Parts: sequence; C-alpha cells; structure tokens
Amino acid sequence: MTRFIFAALAVLTLTSCGGSRVSGDVGKACMSAGRSQANPELCSCVQRAANVTLRGSDQARAAEFFVDPQKAQDMRQSDNSGHEAFWLRYKAFVATAEAICR
Repeated sequence: MTRFIFAALAVLTLTSCGGSRVSGDVGKACMSAGRSQANPELCSCVQRAANVTLRGSDQARAAEFFVDPQKAQDMRQSDNSGHEAFWLRYKAFVATAEAICR
C-alpha cells in the first residue's frame, strides 16, 4: 500500500511539472549521451523522475550510466552492499521514469 501511495504521489508531482528546460546531472547526461530519442522534453521528464527518486549523489552516479552503460552493468553485478542499495534506488528511478516519461 505504501508503494502505491508513493507511486501515485510521484506521478502527480511529476506530471504537474511543466516546461522542458533541461537541468540536473541526469537531464544533462540524457541530452548529451547521443541517443536519437533524446530531446529536452524527455530528458527534463527523466530529470524530474530522478529528483523524486534519487538523492543528489545518486543522481550524479546515475548520470554516469548515460555516458558509460558498462558502469551500470558493473554496479548491478557488484556484491558491495552499498552498490546493491543504490541499485534498488536506481531501479525505482527507472520504473518511475518509464511510467511517466513515455
């Protein structure tokens, strides 16, 4: 139930944000990663999802994945408990971004 409430609040918060100004580590990384689908609207939405689900240091780490996807793979496979905890937060970010940024 708590997850549902958090997800509903996140969606409401994110969909109420307007504009397409790209800022933040994740949004800027999204724009500069060279993906053909990247555009200011999408990358701003992804940054808003990051703002809701990741703290600042997590956002900086996640931004690195846009530049070097191998870092994400290494993090996912790591046995380090800190990496595992980050990966769970990162998965929540990805799920939120996928839900609202399509």
